[in-house]
Amino acid sequence: MPDNTTITWYGHATWGITTPGGVHVLVDPWLSGNPKCPESAFELSADVVLVTHGHGDHIADAVAVAQRGDATTIAQYEIGGWLESQGAPNVIGMNTGGTVAAKGLRITMTQAFHSSSISPADGAYGGDPIGYVIELESGESIYVAGDTGVFGDMALIAEIYNPVIAILPIGDLFTMGPLQAAHAVRLLGVKHVLGSHWGTFDALTGTPAGLRDELANLGLEGVTVHELAPGESL
Repeated sequence: MPDNTTITWYGHATWGITTPGGVHVLVDPWLSGNPKCPESAFELSADVVLVTHGHGDHIADAVAVAQRGDATTIAQYEIGGWLESQGAPNVIGMNTGGTVAAKGLRITMTQAFHSSSISPADGAYGGDPIGYVIELESGESIYVAGDTGVFGDMALIAEIYNPVIAILPIGDLFTMGPLQAAHAVRLLGVKHVLGSHWGTFDALTGTPAGLRDELANLGLEGVTVHELAPGESL
């Protein structure tokens, strides 16, 4: 686990990360409309907002959160332009493979396999879906996969960035489920995993318990699948 770092799940795919330097990062803010988000989190602010793609369950509260904290907002280039047009301050639009510095962190945009129309904008083009590697002030890295299936180049993410923990979607149907997520863990070589994009709706059937079972089937030992309730922190 990263030292002096707190990771909080707000339900679905919304994550808060407080870094060793006290920077508050919020990934894919979906708060007030999120059926699993605690009401106490509806007015969250952040120093850095990261958006993985344009679907409403990942972007709905990005502008409001960014405005409350005068945050730096990082997104794929087309989504960044749309967020800026909606009033988000300090937007950095970038693309897959790029790295930017923000509030003492290094943020690298990685590939993901999904779709990315901007749902609040009637399906406007949202570029490619992406994930992030967040390099903390300590030099340790967290990998946030975003919505994706497994892909072989996760092994390159491990080789280049050596993340100490991965936040992986496990709910199935719209993303990978436990089987593919277990193979993602194998490719990444991480020993700590948090499941994302699960438990929000009945259709999302993947669970942390299912991921543990699939890891056991692969013979992967020493991996901890951390299971949080919405609002809980690690």
